[in-house]
Amino acid sequence: MLLKISHLTRYHYDEPVHYALQQIRLMPRTGPGQNVANWDITIDGGKKELEFEDQFNNSTLLVSIEPGQTEISIRCEGEVETTDLHGVVGATGGFAPLWFFHRSTSLTKSGARVQKLIRDLGDNFETEVIKMHSLSRLIGEVVTYQTGETHAETTAEEALAAGNGVCQDHAHIFISVVRQLGFPARYVSGYLLMDDRIEQDATHAWAEAFIPDIGWVGFDVSNGISPDDRYIRVATGLDYKDASPISGLRIGSSGESMNVSLQVQQ
Repeated sequence: MLLKISHLTRYHYDEPVHYALQQIRLMPRTGPGQNVANWDITIDGGKKELEFEDQFNNSTLLVSIEPGQTEISIRCEGEVETTDLHGVVGATGGFAPLWFFHRSTSLTKSGARVQKLIRDLGDNFETEVIKMHSLSRLIGEVVTYQTGETHAETTAEEALAAGNGVCQDHAHIFISVVRQLGFPARYVSGYLLMDDRIEQDATHAWAEAFIPDIGWVGFDVSNGISPDDRYIRVATGLDYKDASPISGLRIGSSGESMNVSLQVQQ
């Protein structure tokens, strides 16, 4: 399947900005299940400073805002040819070793609610893949998908306590449980072709677990499936902070607003 992406992120500041630096992870790579036919990033109001691969093998771009600007926009456009691998990514490379993905973070730290989820899940499964799918379904049942109730700093435990959240929260809970079960797990950010719309408000997120003899396998709790040819993997990490599409810093106390326009279509 050939997917076409048009993704515009615009930041507006109440006052001119003297210095700001954005770290952008919006460049998909050719790999298992996807081939990047073309991809272009255009910056308006800033300039590209450096491009590199981070410890998770993510293509990363550093962009500085031009002094005195009140707006910067980042436009991504491209085409990616995808193949349905039923969520199996395999033993993909990177600088981070497998043991590193056992590491807990502030967003994925296990607590009483994660431990209860593990007990509710049980251990009577024929294969580890079946167990992971059962975990995905269980999380979807106890944390319903609902926007506007959580934020970028919401932890797995907090989302479980609230009983609702979005794809980011589902991924963090899944990762937290999988690591407690003794498997490496990681967060994935990317794009999803939706069945009922072209226009979207944000990128998508899911999780991957490393299963012996198979490798990395993706699980999208929010949609109750493993990623297929409607998905484009863009960045991975221990949690959202490592794989967030855009993060950065700026000097000054002016207010900031962000607007996103995203289209994913065939």
